[in-house]
Amino acid sequence: MASKFFLIAQREYLTRVRKKSFIVLTLAVPLLLAAFGFIIAKVASSDNDTTDVIEVRDDSGLNIASHLVSTPQLRFEAATGTLAEAKKSFLKAKHDGLVVLPAGLDVENPTGVQFFGKGNISLKKELAVKNALDKAFSDLKMKKSGLSQEQLDRLRSKVVLQAVSLDETGKEADSNALATSGMAYALALAIYLFIFIYGVQIMRGVGEEKSSRIMEVMLSSVKPFDLMMGKIVGIAAVGLTQFLLWGVLSFGVSSVVLPMLMGKDKPKTEVAAAPTAPGAAAASAADEPESAEVAFDKGMDTQKDQATNPAGRFAFFNTIANLPLGTILFGFIVYFLGGYLLYGALFGAVGAAVDDQTDTQQFMFPITMPLILSYIVGVSVILRNPDGPVAFWMSMFPLTSPIAMVIRLPFGVPAWQLALSIFLLILGFIGTVWVAARIYRVGILMYGKKVTYKELGKWMFYKG
Repeated sequence: MASKFFLIAQREYLTRVRKKSFIVLTLAVPLLLAAFGFIIAKVASSDNDTTDVIEVRDDSGLNIASHLVSTPQLRFEAATGTLAEAKKSFLKAKHDGLVVLPAGLDVENPTGVQFFGKGNISLKKELAVKNALDKAFSDLKMKKSGLSQEQLDRLRSKVVLQAVSLDETGKEADSNALATSGMAYALALAIYLFIFIYGVQIMRGVGEEKSSRIMEVMLSSVKPFDLMMGKIVGIAAVGLTQFLLWGVLSFGVSSVVLPMLMGKDKPKTEVAAAPTAPGAAAASAADEPESAEVAFDKGMDTQKDQATNPAGRFAFFNTIANLPLGTILFGFIVYFLGGYLLYGALFGAVGAAVDDQTDTQQFMFPITMPLILSYIVGVSVILRNPDGPVAFWMSMFPLTSPIAMVIRLPFGVPAWQLALSIFLLILGFIGTVWVAARIYRVGILMYGKKVTYKELGKWMFYKG
């Protein structure tokens, strides 16, 4: 029995790894990912090189425009003429916005300020202008209290926050939100893609063999359960081989090719643009107070610079080394295989139950819904709060735990939660395989009948 199981798994493995499509895909994917990442980095960096020009119409009588500070990404210019003329001039010019400060503006309660844009204004641009206006009004209020510009500059402080991870034993280690979140996202994406890609391969493989009547010959010498599990394990081995090769090749590409490409881009020195509004203050953009959103974006940009900057790369990878790599590797392998085997059995059952591949859609939805839901909730909720109740319960439910738990692993998970989650995943796998095997043994030889959920329920309780 065992020998037949391994023969089927071996056949599935060798048949697939010898295909030209497998070799081409294995070699091409790391290069395509590297090229894709390089293009995204170039597009993102080119976006930071642009400067938005904002015209300012100041009718407040408070000379607020003089307190608006220009930066390399945002430059303020005075608007001339009446308000109507300023609007017409703005529409004709290639500028990005017009700020109108109305007459009678109250410094203590600045309402009625308008920001005109051509079409819908982006959130990033709106936040940048609002941030500059907040700073200008703050400067004006503090100057009314009798403080000089030098005193104002001394009053402002920026805290350099060092994140430190403290475990239960009291051991301290550097923490990096970008490194931790990046690893969690990569692990979840790998499992999500693996289950989907190779689960569908199981379903299609079973369906093709069923339609060609090869199954009738194979089942004369092999039990349905051994046949199903042999296909699942064989295709799993193909997936593991491909992911291992992708990992090795991606490491080689990122270590050799990308540094050569990125090395051609010399760092640029940014010089703050001089404010062009009347009487502009010579304040530094570095002293600009930031909203929470802008501060978050700048913080993430700083950590990205540390990850790609040769000077900060050691600290970035040192943070990776401080993560619980042993637990992460163990958990990833367990959920990688457990999640695939759980879903693979269901995909195999669907392939055996239907005659036409178009009929698989009605059965695919309830199977894939927990997988899709766990990925969406994982990257939007669990990644932001890995210790919350949503993260806990989704990492316990077997159909969602393969993705939910690997997202939590880099942040640290209590041992009892990890053990309970793995135990429930094993129980879920056993139950799933039992259901799939009952459907598989009947459906694999069932031809010409439209299968319904009610019919599948009957198959699970057939004797023999």
